[in-house]
Amino acid sequence: MKLKKHIPKVIISAVALLGITGFIAYRNAEPSPHAQMVELLRALVKRNNNVANPFNANPKLAYIDSLLNRPGNSQNIYSLKSKAPLLLKEGQEQKAVDIYENLMNKMDFDAVNEMLPDMGIAYMRLGERSNCMLNHTGSSCIFPIKDEGVHRIKTGSQKAIQTYETILRANPGDLTSRWLLNVAFMTLGTYPQAVPKEFLIPNLDADTGYKVKPFTDMAADLGLNIFGRAGGVIIDDFNNDGYLDIVTSGWDLTDPMHYFQNNQDGTFTDVTEQSGLKGITGGLNIQQLDYNNDGNLDIFVLRGAWNTEGFGNQPSSLLRNNGDGTFTDVTIPSGLLFFHPTQAATWADFNNDGYLDVFIGAENSGGMDAGGTHVCMLYINNGDGTFTNVTDNAHCNLAAYVKGVTSADYNNDGWPDIFISTMDGYKYLLKNTGKPGKEVQFEDVSIPAGFGKNNEPTFTTWFFDYNNDGWPDIMVSDYNNRMNKPLGYFAAAEGMGKPVPKMGNVFLYRNNHDGTFTEVTNEVGLNKVVYSMGANFGDIDNDGYPDMYFGTGNPDFRSLVPNKLFKNIDGKRFADVTTSSRTGNLQKGHGVAFADLRNTGIQDIFVEMGGAYKGDSYNSSLYVNPGQNNNNWIALKLEGVKANRCAIGSHIKVTFTENGVKRSVYKDVNSGGSFGSSPLRQEIGIGQAKWIDDIEIRWAGSQTIQRFKNLAPNQFLHITEGDDKPIAMHLKKLTFKHKAGIPMCMPANASINK
Repeated sequence: MKLKKHIPKVIISAVALLGITGFIAYRNAEPSPHAQMVELLRALVKRNNNVANPFNANPKLAYIDSLLNRPGNSQNIYSLKSKAPLLLKEGQEQKAVDIYENLMNKMDFDAVNEMLPDMGIAYMRLGERSNCMLNHTGSSCIFPIKDEGVHRIKTGSQKAIQTYETILRANPGDLTSRWLLNVAFMTLGTYPQAVPKEFLIPNLDADTGYKVKPFTDMAADLGLNIFGRAGGVIIDDFNNDGYLDIVTSGWDLTDPMHYFQNNQDGTFTDVTEQSGLKGITGGLNIQQLDYNNDGNLDIFVLRGAWNTEGFGNQPSSLLRNNGDGTFTDVTIPSGLLFFHPTQAATWADFNNDGYLDVFIGAENSGGMDAGGTHVCMLYINNGDGTFTNVTDNAHCNLAAYVKGVTSADYNNDGWPDIFISTMDGYKYLLKNTGKPGKEVQFEDVSIPAGFGKNNEPTFTTWFFDYNNDGWPDIMVSDYNNRMNKPLGYFAAAEGMGKPVPKMGNVFLYRNNHDGTFTEVTNEVGLNKVVYSMGANFGDIDNDGYPDMYFGTGNPDFRSLVPNKLFKNIDGKRFADVTTSSRTGNLQKGHGVAFADLRNTGIQDIFVEMGGAYKGDSYNSSLYVNPGQNNNNWIALKLEGVKANRCAIGSHIKVTFTENGVKRSVYKDVNSGGSFGSSPLRQEIGIGQAKWIDDIEIRWAGSQTIQRFKNLAPNQFLHITEGDDKPIAMHLKKLTFKHKAGIPMCMPANASINK
């Protein structure tokens, strides 16, 4: 392979390291960094189309077909048994079912029984394809399934029921099959009455004690129901018109990004191609930031997560917002080109110089030996559009299987710290020791802070002040499955009241105000089976206490369990409101964002759906909140001057009197969870308060404190550091319409700010 001299040495080294052939064949003009990234991603697609790639079934299918095409081998049982699950991964359910039905007549009794669980899930997936995907409605796959979610084409579920009943008669203790059997009856609208009594899991359709008003999935009505694999989402204002846009990504390098621009009239337009994002593919997670302080939100795309055997050695991308509706990939000139698998990063001003830096958590797992050691990275912003890797000097060069990172000033000393969630079972709290300039240093305080006892593998994580005491707490989701069971097993056990090992819970650590944390998971009612892959927090009823939505699942098709919504009750406990909210999608959930998309003060929830395989693609959801009450709110867009321009890391304290009681709500400026990005405009509920007594802002970096007193609620304010006069943003209230033309109803107080 011969590369032209103008291609950067770092690219040439990467090409050699990754073994990519035919990388770039430029003819005349020197390629831009953007074009180089597009070509590199295309080359990696070819590299990853390999039989050794565990998430690419296509080359394996081609290999098996080559075996079946040999003379006299077309009905080879071993090859056909291997082919059927691969077809399922590729989304060819009918072909998989045909093979299983053909094999039923060619195999002995024991072999057939061994094959039945695979056959059952193939029928389930066929039913989902025929109904939830090809005939998708806002109720499709919403648990408990009812109304428009009931399957019209019943063949898949009917045959799945027959298969699972056969399995359960032979093995009544198979909880996974029992769960899927009950779900299959539900898809036919015949749960619980038609479920054989001995196999029934009762009360799966029962509501929880604490109820909320149901949300409505309107993604299809608005053209936002992207059909794809796992990926990320950002909701924010990318063109500075005050209205929130939506950007999504998909994890595979063949999956495109999408940029939906808000038309300011209750509709969105896909402007992906015009924006320059075509060809910028992949990204299990995406985040917004303003790395060059120009007032335009840029995008960071994280790639390679979960891939093993070296296939995760992919570059992440820094996409500069040009301020004219277009983006340019500036990864190479910025100094952020690396080839490490990741989906986890956190942007903060770690040295308090007014520019955002980035800490990146790399995945270093046993299956990645072929790709070398992957170490976490800290890049300090040089203030000129470039970054310097200071990982070693900063003492944060951890080699772990990192799945989530988040940052906040947990000890309120004015310096942002880092929390790291890993599949190795260790949780790391890195305290920023407060050195300005490029000499940033961290101290590992994990054990003295209280994270040395629990060694459960974890995933999604974030800092937030769940109890509004002014000190950031930590949520980190357990992802331990040491029993190696499909998640349907745990859902069945929980539904039947059987003892469930402490796995898949949501760990909540309360800040003790002295540098230590106490786990309060059981105390607040979060000892539930969740298995979160993506999540975020927001405030669905504007009471000032953050609620949480979790996207659930794992690559196993039998892990057909609902996503979860938990309501924060006065900062004291959390109630599972999944059923009443109608947000419990059974398909795999990933990137999550809470946002007031309609400028009504009410947050909706967008979820990027889909799994790891092409056959596990699904439609994204936008759960539109009907408004839970007449609580009031305030929305604040902060603009830093000494602080970084988008004010990430700044602390907000809103104080008000509600029903005669003075209270405060605390929020940091960030995009929320470690997987999914809510707007940097902070949307804050204030309950029944009729007036805001005080808004206190402690600006990131300088730690300058500004106060604004006696403010009216239910408005959007733009606050610039150092300016004592907030600017009211007069945004139109938007109405989302169903395809039939019926508008989504709004609560009475939503029309205050027109």
